[in-house]
Amino acid sequence: MINEKLNRLEEGSKRPSYTNEKTDSYSGPIDPSFTSGRDDSVVEFEPLKRGLDARHIQMISLGGAIGTGLFLNSGQNIAAAGPAGALIAYCVVGFMVFCIMTCLGEMATFLPVSGSFNHYASRFVDPALGFALGWNYWFSWGVTIATELSASATIINWWKPIMPDAAWSVIFLVMIVAINLVGVRVYGELEYWFALLKILIVFVFVIIAICVTSGGLGDKVIGFSYWKDPGAFVDGGVGTISVLLSAGFSFLGTEIVGVTAAEAKNPSKTVPKAIRNTFWRIIFFYIVTIFLLGLCIPNNDPNLINDADDPATASFTLVFILGGIDAGAHVINAIVLSSVLSAANSSLYTCARTLMALARDGHAPLFLARTNRYGAPHYAVFISSIIGFACVFASIYSASAAFLWFLSITAVTGFIGWCGISFVQLRFRMAYVKQGRDIADLPYRCWLYPFSPIFSGVLCLLIILGQGYTAFTPKFDGTQFVINYIGILPVIFCYVIYKFIRKTKVVPLDEVDFDTGRVDRTEEDDEEEQKEGAKPWYLKIMHFFA
Repeated sequence: MINEKLNRLEEGSKRPSYTNEKTDSYSGPIDPSFTSGRDDSVVEFEPLKRGLDARHIQMISLGGAIGTGLFLNSGQNIAAAGPAGALIAYCVVGFMVFCIMTCLGEMATFLPVSGSFNHYASRFVDPALGFALGWNYWFSWGVTIATELSASATIINWWKPIMPDAAWSVIFLVMIVAINLVGVRVYGELEYWFALLKILIVFVFVIIAICVTSGGLGDKVIGFSYWKDPGAFVDGGVGTISVLLSAGFSFLGTEIVGVTAAEAKNPSKTVPKAIRNTFWRIIFFYIVTIFLLGLCIPNNDPNLINDADDPATASFTLVFILGGIDAGAHVINAIVLSSVLSAANSSLYTCARTLMALARDGHAPLFLARTNRYGAPHYAVFISSIIGFACVFASIYSASAAFLWFLSITAVTGFIGWCGISFVQLRFRMAYVKQGRDIADLPYRCWLYPFSPIFSGVLCLLIILGQGYTAFTPKFDGTQFVINYIGILPVIFCYVIYKFIRKTKVVPLDEVDFDTGRVDRTEEDDEEEQKEGAKPWYLKIMHFFA
């Protein structure tokens, strides 16, 4: 079906095209099953506005990597694996994330289109794979909206209960819906300042932690004493592997930079820069943080577990208390609240853009592809927010069991998406070379290809399969097994059903389309690059961190 439409286009219809202006307009073939019976081979869509600067892209990427898990749950990983075990796990996962980002960056800079890796899967592999990855990814972010809105009410209640949880959820939902309806520039600006706030608190923590472990604050010099007693590792390799699984969840969301490429100014430069800087920021904000936490707090401290996600016993708070800052719990709770609101905002943005891209690829009703005068996909925003808020009520009003199943279904979705990015990029490069194109023409090349996609893809696959190991020890638990692995079924189900109904085939390497959606450099892009290079050294250093 797809090949027939492409042939019709080549025979005389308008070829799908994007424009490299402040907007991203698309016209191209769609699946007629979503066009109310029409058989249009070419459909014009309203444009997306390219309103995100380089600083927005970088901070959105970083903000996706620094979440509530770092502030509340990082201590759990040290308790589970010990300071050295947790450090090794975070180094491995951090490197895997960078490999995934560089794979996505090669495709997103060459073809900065809406839909990111879901669209690439349809285009370079099989429309059925794009359908499965897209809907699985959309549903995951829809449930994430619910979890963040529910968490926001809990965080506020830690200070003092004022209103019912549902009331807070409604207030915050209205806020993020309004933000996502007025254009990507507002979203990017808010995410910039949200991320900057998280960066500042991590900087403060690093300074305080160094002072605590060196004896500048507190009543003794700690150094590496806790690495000797109670020890650097807990449960040996098993403990490290268990943290390898949980650490991966901390980095979920970094792939949002690929979603934003369609709305970025000069994506051939801003996206690669964001990816490169993300690598060094991951090292600083995660590796250094975990290392210092392991120095300051022994792994047998009962407060590290923090099962209730209480800011008063969060690992950051414990270090602040060691440094004599008793108000640390209030500071961390405020930061966590901003992180939750930022995550909810990003979740709705990603959810709406994914749904819009599905519609533009013919995998969802066509009206969801429309945008308003600000360039925001308003119908997709409304539908995504409704689904998210429905899950909120499922979690609040005596439906915890149902919500647990929602979370279980979406728990591994991020890893499935990452695995998809890695293997789709392999297919992208194979087709690119097969058609005789020059690798040097790529605006950004995947680092250490083909090692990066193979390493990240295989490791993600192992994490997906290994994350449910708790169902097998100390004895097999059938219910836990289903809860752990049910999240794999939706993407398989979507792929098989679409494949069966649409009878799609894998796109031959020599028929892969590398022209639709390409964005060529303009004089304006060159001028912006020259201005960036002419900035003073101290501004370049500041922009590296912010």
